[in-house]
Amino acid sequence: MIFGVQFQAQAAEIDHANEYRSCIKEALRDPNKAYVGAVRWKDLGGGNGAEHCATMALIGMAFYKDAAARLEVLAQSSKRKAALKAQLLGQAAQAWLLDGNPSRAEATASAALALDPNNSDLLIDRAQAKAARKDYVGGLNDLDKALSMDSSQIDAFVFRATAKRYLDDLAGAMDDLNLALALNKSHVDALLERGILYRLQNNNDAARQDWLMVLSIASQSSAAPIAQKNLERMDVKTQ
Repeated sequence: MIFGVQFQAQAAEIDHANEYRSCIKEALRDPNKAYVGAVRWKDLGGGNGAEHCATMALIGMAFYKDAAARLEVLAQSSKRKAALKAQLLGQAAQAWLLDGNPSRAEATASAALALDPNNSDLLIDRAQAKAARKDYVGGLNDLDKALSMDSSQIDAFVFRATAKRYLDDLAGAMDDLNLALALNKSHVDALLERGILYRLQNNNDAARQDWLMVLSIASQSSAAPIAQKNLERMDVKTQ
């Protein structure tokens, strides 16, 4: 079977909309299985939906470069509206960034923004790519624009705080983190970053509290080992 659909010679019998939903869900649970299913579905006329699911599965399998390139091709060949093409390019930009190619990620995000210039998510994507190239001023400008469009973007506040920290604006960074944590007091990345700021301000007790909170609420997150390492470094220096 493909995802919830009997594998039959007659492609017309496939409910492609339902197949797409099932395939994307499977890509999150089991990307290897999803990729095999997407290839089979594409052979039965799955078209762009099957190709998109295959790229999501590739990302899940950490084949970021292949996924990014295929997403770019898919966006170029799609006959959908500009906003949907921009969304595909935004996903490609994220994949390029995961592949460790921030320059390509920035260029792709810029191409997406040319199609959908008022998309705050795309501005955040491009800001991350700029920050990865250590262009913190450029990233800050994009994040300012994104937050002027949507002030509920918690991640944008956290990313902007990090950019401000690298630009030695610690007060501005703390303001952004407090805004982020006012929206979600348990936001792990905001707590991690605020701990770093507290440590830079020699407020070790506050830093320890934030990093211990990260370990308490998100011990399996990517932020947890960073918090743990920061705690160990601080303890060594204070002994």
